[in-house]
Amino acid sequence: MGREMAEVGKLNEGSFIVVNEEPCRIAKMTTSAPGKHGHAKCKLYAVGLFDGQKRTLVKPSDAKVEIPIIERSTAQILAIMGNSAQLMDLSSYETFELSIPMELRGELEEGGEVEYIQALGRKKIERKKS
Repeated sequence: MGREMAEVGKLNEGSFIVVNEEPCRIAKMTTSAPGKHGHAKCKLYAVGLFDGQKRTLVKPSDAKVEIPIIERSTAQILAIMGNSAQLMDLSSYETFELSIPMELRGELEEGGEVEYIQALGRKKIERKKS
């Protein structure tokens, strides 16, 4: 997993950005008008993909920021052990264990499929596939 660089002014709400080494989704973005001696400033309100924490970032609109490369994949549930699930990626056949999000606990069953995301070396179950 890697990172790309992009200008702050070219990002939109819903885009992804790295804030304090945490991949985040931009929830809200405001841009101020350029001043007499300066550049337009962008204020980004972002929510962490893995921890759900809100973060704020203020940068000039022409500043470069890191964008995480996010991969979405499908995995089959091999076993459920308490609040975690053992999964097998359906394209690479790699097996790994992830914790089950609160909203999906009790809904997942062995043999079912889930969609997960992977960014900056971390993984998270996103949703149950129907």
